[in-house]
Order: sequence, then C-alpha cells, then structure tokens
Amino acid sequence: MGTSQDSKSYKVVTYGCQMNVHDSERLSGLLEDAGYVKADQEGDPDLVVFNTCAVRENADNKLYGNLGQLAPAKTRNKDMQIAVGGCLAQKDRDTIVKRAPWVDVVFGTHNIGHLPALLERARIEQQAQVEILESLETFPSTLPTRRESAYAAWVAISVGCNNTCTFCIVPALRGKEEDRRPGDVLAEIEALVGEGVIEVTLLGQNVNAYGSDLGDREAFSKLLRAAGQIEGLERIRFTSPHPRDFTDDVIAAMAETPNVMHQLHMPMQSGSDTVLRAMKRSYRQERFLGIIRKVREAMPDAAISTDIIVGFPGETEEDFEQTMHAVREARFTNAFTFQYSKRPGTPAAEMDGQIPKAVVQDRYNRLIALQEEISWEENKKQVGRVLEILVAEGEGKKDDRTDRLSGRAPDNRLVHFTRPTEPVRPGDTVTVEITYAAPHHLLAEGPTLAVRRTRAGDAWEKRQGLPAPKPAGVMLGLPTIGVPAALPVVTGCGD
Repeated sequence: MGTSQDSKSYKVVTYGCQMNVHDSERLSGLLEDAGYVKADQEGDPDLVVFNTCAVRENADNKLYGNLGQLAPAKTRNKDMQIAVGGCLAQKDRDTIVKRAPWVDVVFGTHNIGHLPALLERARIEQQAQVEILESLETFPSTLPTRRESAYAAWVAISVGCNNTCTFCIVPALRGKEEDRRPGDVLAEIEALVGEGVIEVTLLGQNVNAYGSDLGDREAFSKLLRAAGQIEGLERIRFTSPHPRDFTDDVIAAMAETPNVMHQLHMPMQSGSDTVLRAMKRSYRQERFLGIIRKVREAMPDAAISTDIIVGFPGETEEDFEQTMHAVREARFTNAFTFQYSKRPGTPAAEMDGQIPKAVVQDRYNRLIALQEEISWEENKKQVGRVLEILVAEGEGKKDDRTDRLSGRAPDNRLVHFTRPTEPVRPGDTVTVEITYAAPHHLLAEGPTLAVRRTRAGDAWEKRQGLPAPKPAGVMLGLPTIGVPAALPVVTGCGD
C-alpha cells in the first residue's frame, strides 16, 4: 500500500548489466520526482518496475515467473501498477501484455523518461500502455537520479554499440553508439564530486570506442586525462572496453593519470582465432595478448580480468585448448566464465555445431580449475603489500560474524580487514598490510595502519539521516566488477 494519502510507494527490480543498473537509478529518480517514495520491505508496493535483460537464455522465464507471483498482489490492490522496461521489453513488446495482461506499462530502452507519463495514462485510460521507440530520445544521464551509493557512481559516456558479435543481441536493442559530449560527462563528474563521490566508473556498452560518434579516435584517452584533473576525484575506472578499440593512447592515459586505477576488464571471449572469427570479434589471440603485454609493461601492477564463453557453436577441443593457452599467457586476476547458451535473436543461436551440454560442462570445469589456480597465485603476490582500501558497504557477507570490514584496493581486489579501533564509515579509506590471499579475496588480519575520513564518508553519514537505500532489485547472482558495491555484471552485452 502507499505510505500516505498523497504518495505512492515503488520498487524497481533490476536484471542484467551495468547499463541497466544505471537506468534503474534514473527510473528511481524520475519516480521520486513524480512524487513516489521508495517502498520498505513490508507490504505490497503501489508500483513495481521490472528493468529487464535479454542476454540470458531464460530471461523471459525469470520475468514471467516474477510477474506471475505479483498477480495475487494486483488482485488485492486494484490500484497497484506494474511496468516492464529494458532490453526484454524492447525485444518482446506486445508479447508481454499478451502473456501477462495485468501489466500496466511496457516501455523500451530508448524512452525511460516517459515512465511517469505512461503510468498516469494507464491509470486514466484503465488499459495497458505499450511504447517502444526505435532510437534514443533523451540520454539517460540527463534524467533525475537516485543513486544507490554515496561514495561511488556510474557515469555513462555512451549508449548503444556498433559491434555485431554473433552471440549478443544488445546492439539490436540499444541501437547504434551515441556518445555524450565530453563537457557534459565532466560536468556530471564534477557535480558528483561536489556531492561527496570520490570514485566513478565510466560506463559504455563499448566504453573505449567513445569518440567514434564524435569523430575523434583519441576522445576516450583525452576524457580519462581530463577527468584526472578534477579535484577531489580519487579513483576512476571504466567498463567494458573492446580489444579492437583499445589503443596505445588509452594505455598511456591510464599509466600517466594518477587517479585512473591500474585495473582493466578486457573481454577475451575465446582464445581461438577460429571461434573469434565465428563470433565476429575483430581481433585474434596474438592481438589480444599483445594488448595485455603492453598494459603490463606500462603498469606492472595492473589487475586484468576478462570474460570467456565456453562451448560456442563449432568450438573444437583444439579451439578450447587455445583458450586455455591464452589464459595461461594472460594470467588474469579473475575471469567471468560462461557456458554458451542460446540468446534468442542472435546469429549464433542458429549456427550449426551446437556443442553437447556434457562437453561444454567438462570444458567449463577445466577452465575454472585453471583460472582458480592462476587467480590464487596472482593474489598471493599481494601478501606483504601495504594498500589503501576504500571502505565499502555490503561487500563482506561475513563481516559481522568475523568482526571485519571490507573494501576495494586500488586495483579493485576485494579486501577484508580487521575492524579498526576508531570509527570508520563506507567511503572512508584505511591503510592495511595484506597478510593472506585466497583466490577471490585478500585478508589484512593485522591492526589498521591508518584511517582517513573522507568527504565520501561524510556524504554516507549524511545519507543515514534519510530513508535508508536498499540495493536495487533482484540481481542475477553473477560476480561484480568495479563499483558501486554489490551491483551485477552480465557480459556479452556488446563487450
């Protein structure tokens, strides 16, 4: 039910990639501007918005299952509204209302700014409103926002993707790449820093292709350097780049700009030239490994992660061994590894040579075992290092039981550390010595060497006087990259 006579409560349920999380923050901001208030955990919200993903094979099953669970609540409260947006809405359009006629609004990836008006129209006309635009009307970052973190923020620098990877449907749903003007991006970052944010992650479907829409091939490296000049901005990250567009000027900008972190997520997808060709990935193994070598020459301490798809149609055992070879050569800090599954609407779904599930599972298990071994060996190299950790909120599931806190090192490794004797807040930093390494995290079991209270910690503390924000939506349970904490990553979205 609503929280008062004049306001209605809302909940945004988010699936998928960072761009969806970014869009969900905008949807929340739009709704709050329209007078809605975020729902608490008790009772049924007056409005539920599903921001959907079309990347996974079972994306529609997950959506319709959740919509089915809401049907009784809709029966109890005739005034309750349900809206479905995002990539699956862009793809399925009228199908959603046919399968779930109790849905009030269906909107796409290009018109999230219309949601409040569509809800009002559905309320007045007492019938479902379906509005799907074919091109972007308003860049999402120009819309109001309700950010989930006080100390770290996503900043979208582009939307859409010009690639045609055969496993990915996202370019068809989000359109061709459109870049924001550098001045607009920098102005948003400066405004965020003014609010207390000290870490930003530049976001794009193919983030380092930034500039192709502006006619400047070095626009991304220039943007990194310009953001590096913003006073008070301590950490800059970006995700996800594409090897095709990863040029030497970007490596130089990373190495020479102090607040650009030495962390890189570089999707490889496969180590086999044959499979890469079938995927329409415009690089080959040697080109990819050459980028890794150049990054490490410029930044020996760089932490590099990747995405890998196992069992792509036509993949032979020899192809898979090429992937294993590339993993051994690259020595990734970690790898987000996926068993190939058909994405409806993608060319790969119709290819010959679909690999039997048992074969895919066996290859997946072998790759996971190799990467776990490498991840652990690479993390052990961190033992004895003294690092400044940005204290995070919600990163350590066992923190209360172990009397520890958690945060991220400059290279984005997760660090659990002994709770300092003095108070420390999310957004503050601590200096610790790493004493133990596991494959997916580090421990600092000794006393904290220093605590630095920051403007970001002040911003977090100020927020506690407001209604406490909850993590956005229902996540896919996949590993996260970058910040804010506890946000999902789904790969294959034009990476």
